[in-house]
Amino acid sequence: MKLTDYFNVLLKDTVNLGQVKLDSLDSRVEAVYKALKADEQIGHLILGKTPQGSWAHKTIINPVGSNEFDADFMLDMSENADWADDPKKYIEEVYAALHRHSTYGNMPHSRKCRCVRVVYANSMHLDIVPHLNLADGREVIVNRDDNDWEQTDPQGFTDWMRDKDALAKGNLRKVIRLMKYLRDHKNSFTGTRSILLTTLLGEQVTELRTLLDPGYYSDVPTTLLHLVKDLDAWLQARPIKPSIPDPSGSGVTFDHRWEQSTYSYFRDRIHVHAAEIEEAYEEENKERSIELWQGIFGDGFKAPATSSSSAKFPAAAPAAASTVGRSGRAG
Repeated sequence: MKLTDYFNVLLKDTVNLGQVKLDSLDSRVEAVYKALKADEQIGHLILGKTPQGSWAHKTIINPVGSNEFDADFMLDMSENADWADDPKKYIEEVYAALHRHSTYGNMPHSRKCRCVRVVYANSMHLDIVPHLNLADGREVIVNRDDNDWEQTDPQGFTDWMRDKDALAKGNLRKVIRLMKYLRDHKNSFTGTRSILLTTLLGEQVTELRTLLDPGYYSDVPTTLLHLVKDLDAWLQARPIKPSIPDPSGSGVTFDHRWEQSTYSYFRDRIHVHAAEIEEAYEEENKERSIELWQGIFGDGFKAPATSSSSAKFPAAAPAAASTVGRSGRAG
């Protein structure tokens, strides 16, 4: 059975990152940006900021247990002619600016391949990605390990995601969150990066499907069923790791994000999940269907609370018209 209202509860109460955490993310990004903008050495190079990754694509989910959640943002910077032959300098200088700051210098912070990371205790970490539009027309980020530029088109990817989600009637982002939850909270297809999962699921959404069946993406469980089954069919036809191009059209691929062994494990797990999801979806007995869905997603897959069961202090029964005393139960 579909049990769409159960999926709504799962997403709202278990999978989605809560508004309090999203608000905290917004304020922390703004504070870090202001600190970098005010830095005497690199502040003049900073032009703006742009959400990146799952935060920008609205596919960010709650972390497992007490683990940190993470978010990325692009730090838009202008070129410094003195660093033309040393791209990693942009990461080094952003790190140095944080290191000398009165607040962030005392927080855990580090340099990664493409970003600078700031860690908030028992909460989250921010990845700050230097991002430039070069004079030769290239839009790039930095690969510190190779000391080189990498072409990118973050807005193109965000636009691709928006278009695919609209074609899927707003259900693609929800399905991506569900599959990320399955990976992170249920320890399935671990090692598969979110950018790969997002791209592979998004590429299954096609206009042809909606022409052949207008209800193909009609709700969350139906979209989940179809996208995972379609992805499974695509993967089963490709035992050797295929090339995964950036759908934004940047000209780069995501092939470096996994090895053949990781791909093979992902392919095997998606094959298992496709069968599990189909069984739960097609099951006509409600109790059995609930049991099957819970086997996939856990106890967070449950019925919406009724108004009577969710009320903390339900209203007392109205007084009887006779002289007999009222009866009732504690709420």
